[in-house]
Amino acid sequence: MAVLVDTLGTPPVRPRHPEKAHRAETPALRKPAWIRVKAPGSPGYAETRRIVRENGLHTVCEEAGCPNIYECWADRTATMMILGDRCTRACGFCLVHTERPAAIDVDEPARVAEAVAALGLAHVVITSVARDDQPDGGASIFAATVRAIRARTPTTQIELLIPDCKGQPDALATIFHERPDVLNHNLETVARLQRALRPNAGYSRSLTVLARAKDAGLTTKSGIILGLGERDDEVRGAIADLRQVGVDILTLGQYLRPSLRHAPVIRWWTPEEFDDIGGYARGLGFAHVESGPLVRSSYHARRAADAAAPVGASAAV
Repeated sequence: MAVLVDTLGTPPVRPRHPEKAHRAETPALRKPAWIRVKAPGSPGYAETRRIVRENGLHTVCEEAGCPNIYECWADRTATMMILGDRCTRACGFCLVHTERPAAIDVDEPARVAEAVAALGLAHVVITSVARDDQPDGGASIFAATVRAIRARTPTTQIELLIPDCKGQPDALATIFHERPDVLNHNLETVARLQRALRPNAGYSRSLTVLARAKDAGLTTKSGIILGLGERDDEVRGAIADLRQVGVDILTLGQYLRPSLRHAPVIRWWTPEEFDDIGGYARGLGFAHVESGPLVRSSYHARRAADAAAPVGASAAV
């Protein structure tokens, strides 16, 4: 899952992949002027935080250090993170804890649905940590969460940002059967950097997940984070691959290093470069593209879903 800013405190100590020693010695690049994060303080931010806390929920907004948390929470929107807050993978760019996960909480879907109702959300994004300890990768809890939200607030649009579930067809089918309004799975980076940054995932596997979602008739979405050492031609190739498998919505954002234990920022892409690569993606026929330094998977998610929705489609089921 994409992620990433160093503004929310000291990250947990956790194992990194074999390149960690080299990365820890790499000097940090100075942040450019266009990287700015809004400070908290609005009533909407405080109310969203209260509702999340009262329902004992996790959000990727906090766990992954999203730079847009203040803007989104002030607007009373949030990305709920189910299946706990401990990930079974250790991607080189992600701030989420990596350690032995807790037991599955079967009551979590109902609490998520209650929070969605309390926040009055028209569009909710549900994501999770990777749960490779579970036979279905947590697919059954994703499905239960969709059902719980639709039972509580049937007009809420539901976007799922899923892990790859190890590419298991049955697990993916369990999720696809619930017909989320948007099915998101992030490619994260270019093919050459996958092994170093996503040692337990894979470029081809991610493309296959998205292709299967499209074959199931779903609106699909994916994202790439930039600044990890990719070349421009590699980014364009990855974008073309995503469009080739039918992805409808694309997000492109700047990687921000969470700590010295994580992969270094190799390059700061300028706003003009984001405009240029976003224009390239639009030219390939994506229904919606968000491209900018602080763009993350869930940024302007409702606007993107509306742009990609089939004519006459309704969130109600």
